[in-house]
Amino acid sequence: MIKAIFLDIDGTLVSFNTHKVPESAIEALHAVRRLGVKVIIATGRPRPFVDNLGRLEYDGLMTVNGASIRMADGSVIAHNPIPRADLDRLIAYYHAHPFPIAFATDDETFITDTSPESVHILQLLNLPCPPVRPIESCLEMDVMQIIAFFTPEQETYIMQNVLHGCSAQRWHSYFADVICAGNDKAHGIDVVAQHYGIDLSEVMAFGDGGNDLTMLRHVGYGIAMGNAREAVKEAARYVTKSVDENGIAEALKQFFPI
Repeated sequence: MIKAIFLDIDGTLVSFNTHKVPESAIEALHAVRRLGVKVIIATGRPRPFVDNLGRLEYDGLMTVNGASIRMADGSVIAHNPIPRADLDRLIAYYHAHPFPIAFATDDETFITDTSPESVHILQLLNLPCPPVRPIESCLEMDVMQIIAFFTPEQETYIMQNVLHGCSAQRWHSYFADVICAGNDKAHGIDVVAQHYGIDLSEVMAFGDGGNDLTMLRHVGYGIAMGNAREAVKEAARYVTKSVDENGIAEALKQFFPI
C-alpha cells in the first residue's frame, strides 16, 4: 500500500514548456490525497524559488535536495545549512577565480554577478534574476544552497579543496546545486518517512533529473518521467509518459482507484 508520494518539480511536476503543473496532475494528486496519501514536493530549488505549483495542495515541502524540509503546518523537520568554514574558503577562492554564484536561504536569494549561462538557466526555470550583492553577504545568512555556475572541471577542484563540508549535484551542464554534505533527496525521504511512521516500501517517488536518482532507487516505487534522461529511467522501477503527456496522472491511475 502506498502511503506517501514524493515529486520533483522541474521536468516532473512542472513542464519546461508551459512552466505550469498540468491540470491532470493536480486533479490526480488531489484525488490521491483524499485517499489519505501524503503528497510531498521534493525539489532542488530553494524555497524562495518554489513559485510555480499553482493550486496544487501538498503535505510537505522538501527543498534544496532534502537539506530543508517544512511541513504544511509550518513545522520544520530538517534545516541543514552550509558550514561557515566552507563559505569562508569559497569567498577567498572567488576573489582569486571569480564566477557567478547564487546563494539561497529559506527566505531570500542573491547572486554575485551574472553571465550568459546564469541568465539562460534563470530563463529556463522562469525565474527572475536575484539581486546582485557582494559575496560576503552570505556570511550574514543561513545559506541552504549555493548555485554555482562552474564547469565540471572546476567543480572537481572546488569540491575537493574548497567546499569540504558540502556535496554537489548537477542536473545541467552550466551549474551545480551545492548543499551541506549528507543531504540528498533519499535522506530527505528518510526524514519525512520517520516523521509519519511510513516504511520505504510504502513510498512512491517521481523524477526526471540527476538529482532524483537517489530517491528513485531508495523507495518502493520509483517512477521516471518519459522525458527523463536514460540513466534516470534505468534507475526507476517504472517509466511513465512525459510531463507534457500527463505522465503523473497516467501513472497514478495505475496504482490508485481515481
